[in-house]
Amino acid sequence: MGFILDGLDTESYDRKYNDRELLQRILSYFRPYTRYMILVAAMLTLNSVASTAGPIIIARGIDIVAATPTTTAIVLMGLGISLVGASAWVFNYVRQLFSARVIGNVVLQLRKDVFEATIGHDMSFYDEHPSGKVVSRITSDTQDFSAVVDLTMNLLSQGLLVILLTAWLTFISPWLTLLMIGMTPVAVAIALSFRRIARRVTQNARRVTAVINAQIQESISGITVAKSFRQEAAIYATFDANNQQGYRVGWQRGLTLMSIFPIMGLASGLGTAVLIYFGGLATRGVEGMTPGDWYLFMQGVGFYWWPMMNIASFWSQFQDGLSASERVFALIDADPKVVQTANEPVGRLAGHIEFRNVRFSYTDKEVVLPNFSLEIEAGETVALVGHTGAGKSSIAKLVTRFYEFQDGRLLVDGRNIRTLDLGQYRQQIGLVPQEPFLFSGTVRDNIRYGRPDANDEQVLEAASRISDGEWLNALPNGLDSDVGERGSSLSMGQRQLVALARVLLKDPAIFILDEATASIDPFTETQIQEGLDAIMQERTALIIAHRLSTVKNADRIIVMADGEIIEEGDHESLLAQSGHYADLYNTYFRHQSLEYINEWVKQEA
Repeated sequence: MGFILDGLDTESYDRKYNDRELLQRILSYFRPYTRYMILVAAMLTLNSVASTAGPIIIARGIDIVAATPTTTAIVLMGLGISLVGASAWVFNYVRQLFSARVIGNVVLQLRKDVFEATIGHDMSFYDEHPSGKVVSRITSDTQDFSAVVDLTMNLLSQGLLVILLTAWLTFISPWLTLLMIGMTPVAVAIALSFRRIARRVTQNARRVTAVINAQIQESISGITVAKSFRQEAAIYATFDANNQQGYRVGWQRGLTLMSIFPIMGLASGLGTAVLIYFGGLATRGVEGMTPGDWYLFMQGVGFYWWPMMNIASFWSQFQDGLSASERVFALIDADPKVVQTANEPVGRLAGHIEFRNVRFSYTDKEVVLPNFSLEIEAGETVALVGHTGAGKSSIAKLVTRFYEFQDGRLLVDGRNIRTLDLGQYRQQIGLVPQEPFLFSGTVRDNIRYGRPDANDEQVLEAASRISDGEWLNALPNGLDSDVGERGSSLSMGQRQLVALARVLLKDPAIFILDEATASIDPFTETQIQEGLDAIMQERTALIIAHRLSTVKNADRIIVMADGEIIEEGDHESLLAQSGHYADLYNTYFRHQSLEYINEWVKQEA
């Protein structure tokens, strides 16, 4: 029914990074753009200087006009202010331009890294973690990371402005400046008090977003099932509950992050009142300040408090970006369960496979293969049969190295599978799952998927070797027919034929097939069987068999129950034993064969 938020649990691969670790890692992404950052820093400095010069020109202009109120003095002051304002705008524009370029490049690289790490994770990772939550980290969290980088750029600008203003205010009135600086720690303490709660609420907000994304993705992917069972209302109720919790968490986050500004405003207002009082005393002769100095100082105080408020509140707002980067880096750093001890070159495999006392379990609670041993000769076709949960699919997953076994040895051509270069090894594996997945595009694109460098003639040759290419005639545009989303435009049988052609083009040394249990018309089944015959020639084949035709044509049949081999042999010898396989044949395969014959008779009639 979807993902319902009972709490805001973390993922098992989440980890805690301190601020220093996160900042060092974030800065490592900026290191390649040092020259751009220097230019940005220069523009920040010039912009801050220009912004500081405005009040200084006005202050000096007030004193000059007060002494000699001429039109020339007023015009010169106006021109000076306009020039400074225009300069500040130009400097800020250049800064924004290069900042956007740097941020764009950083986010681009970050997304490349996180996506590369994600597609490299083991299959067990995707069994445990919903894809919608993973997608949320790759898209939403990296985007929020870019927002905090922009915030950091603004912080640098504000910091430079504060330094320049402090220097100038010290020149005007050292003791008033010291008084103003003395009140600054109060503002900083207020801002830092929000730091931990800000990190917590922003993390919660991201977890809620991830759960909502996962539930939406699951609902859309399973919309056919939902509609067939009339569960649209239930799906919406689940979404509404998640969305309501997202609203509550978002409201808490917004309240936390925004409440700091009124508190900081109150603190700065009290500080300004103190400075006005003592500054007023200064204009009455305590320090002999001129009206221009008094104006400049109070203008400077205004310019000082605003960036100081931003700087002080920075850590609370920065938690938003740190929490986003923490989630992204956790996804990148997720520990693999499938670990290669070496990366030995593979070469062309003969296809000899041997399990030696292999122990395997998906979780600690249940062992799937307690002590499994099996030897498959190179070029041999082995069919695995047995009831659901017998361990057939687990054997195929171990051969493909999608999962890690806990004990024993798995050898391929006499070599430890853990020592082989995983990329080269999987290039020699041809896998057709029970429900073949087709990517958006044409039939031609999907056949070429395993060999992107294959030309159109090679694709056509591979497709034509499957039932002499007759299946292509049923497609509206042949190889150029669009398969639709996940292959929805094709029947299950046609999807299997595309998947078989894809494997044939790849030309692997080891072929693994998990046959579909869905009903397929006799003509398509014949085409599929002919395709299998073409693929299984001169290569090792491991088939999780659901069709009688496949079982009967296998060199050897392995009968499994509870992760163990209970019978093995060819079709005739196993039937003669009147054991478990004979029961399977009489209750499943034989019934399937009769259905096939009846369907064939109907079509012929």
